[in-house]
Amino acid sequence: MDNRIISISGVFLTALAGTLLIFWWLGSGLQKDFFLFVPGLDGRPERVQVQEKTTPIGFYFENYQGIPSTLSGQWPRFRGPGYDNTSRDTVPLIDRFPAGGPEILYRIDLGEGHAAPAVSNGCIYILDYDEEKKGDALRCFSLDDGKEIWRRWYPVTVKRNHGMSRTVPAVTERYAVSIGPKCHVMCVDAHTGEFLWGIDLEKEYDATIPQWYTAQCPLIDNDIAVIAPAGKSLLIGVDCASGKIVWETPNSNAYKMSHSSIISATIDGVDMYVYAALGGISGIAARGSEQGKILWTTNAWDNAVIVPSPVILPDGRIFLTAGYGAGGMMIRVQKTEGQFKTEVLYKTKPREGLCCEQQTPVLYNGHLFGILPKDAGPLRTQFVCYHPDGQMIWSSGSGRQFGLGPYLLADGKFFILNDDGVLVIAQATLERYEELDRARILHGRDAWGPLALAGGRLLARDTRQLVCINLSAEKGK
Repeated sequence: MDNRIISISGVFLTALAGTLLIFWWLGSGLQKDFFLFVPGLDGRPERVQVQEKTTPIGFYFENYQGIPSTLSGQWPRFRGPGYDNTSRDTVPLIDRFPAGGPEILYRIDLGEGHAAPAVSNGCIYILDYDEEKKGDALRCFSLDDGKEIWRRWYPVTVKRNHGMSRTVPAVTERYAVSIGPKCHVMCVDAHTGEFLWGIDLEKEYDATIPQWYTAQCPLIDNDIAVIAPAGKSLLIGVDCASGKIVWETPNSNAYKMSHSSIISATIDGVDMYVYAALGGISGIAARGSEQGKILWTTNAWDNAVIVPSPVILPDGRIFLTAGYGAGGMMIRVQKTEGQFKTEVLYKTKPREGLCCEQQTPVLYNGHLFGILPKDAGPLRTQFVCYHPDGQMIWSSGSGRQFGLGPYLLADGKFFILNDDGVLVIAQATLERYEELDRARILHGRDAWGPLALAGGRLLARDTRQLVCINLSAEKGK
């Protein structure tokens, strides 16, 4: 008890002494030499916040030993030369694979993704993601043997998100334009890989990078790169030679970038670009004094995720489709009294009509062909033929399902790749599904990247590898 009283008394006396000392110091004036610290007044340099340095688009370049091919054939952009996934080549193609299996010409290892190739000038162009260097790389290979010719790249940090790369470059005899997963646009000389210009759509146009990264593929029209930032501007036209913005389309409806790509169309004699953004679909003038002007727009097609591109039919009809429950829609665009008007002809749910989740349907012989999505009920992931009025003509049937795989039309046949890397040859007919042959050409997973065909050579990919197979029916090709 006595010890506790002594302890409490000691604490009290110490506190009292401290308080008296503080009052004496405040009244003595000894604190007058102290002042508030301001950076730089103590003779040291003021701390400056240093921003993280960024490497310019297209900064790095590497040369290799590959040599461009002399083979004919072009697949210069997404969905081929006519934007319709139909080959214009005259090379006859096989109906069935050789007895020993498909003729594999070469394989090319790639970074994880679904980006697909364009073919022009005897070269293969693909926008790859280099996981080791952490950069977007526009790579150029020989169509002959798959040997790399050059590579133009720049650092971009991309995290794995159902793959990394997704787009197809656009290539002409002079230029190659790519769009990376984080909206970086790059234009280079198609032959030498020389850097010409770059645009960061997110920084310069307030573009919103879509879920699962950018999947929009660029378009080159008369040496003008046509891109959809869907930010401050809906579309822009960029001169490939100089990088100068030639025209811009206002985004007054505040549409956002989708995974869909811009498609060229001619409706009622007017050339236009058709783009299905998040929020609505629009037609933009492609020529003349009104170039870049919105000719028509409608928000009747407004879905959270849009991957397939618009399919342009005769007499102003446009078929639209998307996955995740969106279904399909047919609209008509007509010019009346000098103004374009839109009309919804029909709209269907996945179980009711044609719809596609990832690939864009092919128009052939007045009918639409595509792969139904997973939510299409008993017909899920089957290859189907539909009349444009919405009536189903035939399906591939149970046991003939393709997942999210790509397909194209060539030499009167469909070449269809399923999720597991099995390539199917099917006769293009309105009568029934007629499968001619099938064989495995890839051994990875998620073979979703669009196909390309040039000079009788088919290019296909899974998440890690690009394969080239010979489909030519001519010996020695």
